[in-house]
Amino acid sequence: MDKTIPSLAEAVAGIGDGATVMIGGFGGSGAPIELIHALIDRFVATGHPTGLTVVNNNAGNGHVGLAALIEQGMVAKLICSFPRSADPVVFTELYLAGKIELELVPQGTLAERIRAGGAGIPAFYTPTAYGTALAKGKKIEEFDGRPYVQERWLKADFALIKAEVGDTHGNLTYRAAARNFAPLMATAARTTIVQVSHLVAPGAIDPETVVTPGIFVQRLVEVPDPQQEEVLNRAKAVYP
Repeated sequence: MDKTIPSLAEAVAGIGDGATVMIGGFGGSGAPIELIHALIDRFVATGHPTGLTVVNNNAGNGHVGLAALIEQGMVAKLICSFPRSADPVVFTELYLAGKIELELVPQGTLAERIRAGGAGIPAFYTPTAYGTALAKGKKIEEFDGRPYVQERWLKADFALIKAEVGDTHGNLTYRAAARNFAPLMATAARTTIVQVSHLVAPGAIDPETVVTPGIFVQRLVEVPDPQQEEVLNRAKAVYP
């Protein structure tokens, strides 16, 4: 089944108001800048989508990518591990003004909650965050004499991720650390949308090197020369 989409705009079509969207990336590494900007373009043109819940490792930097999505007022809630990264000025200002909600999740717990969502595991226990404000209101159980916090799975309506090579069936490989959260997010979303640097024919990827099987991918768009968040920020870029 050919899952390629001819344009970025068509790839992000259907993301509606109030959707939960997982966005891959560890800072700028693996961040799907072009897909995020295409979603912003749609908002500028139509006023939608709004009220998004975004799941990401951090809160964006500068005025591009995730930070630009937040700056446009499209995000109602952010679920992340590091709201204070290199230049989180946009998120910080909106959060202090009470215009965006934050759910802070330890990084390992965030990854496991996403993995659990993809694996169909509704809850699990971890010692992380026990005795802190992050455990408030959560169920606590003791195992082998140690207290554990119950955490719930994370699932999404959509995932926006970036891969290095993808075939038209949606099988993916990643470039080094750009892999980060993307494989987990692909399993935990109902619709996974991928930008790939190199689109190849089925069979061109060694099956032994496939990281994300095509069964987890619904839309695929080729972006041959993707932008890098850090480069854009050094140039003081602003989007749109």
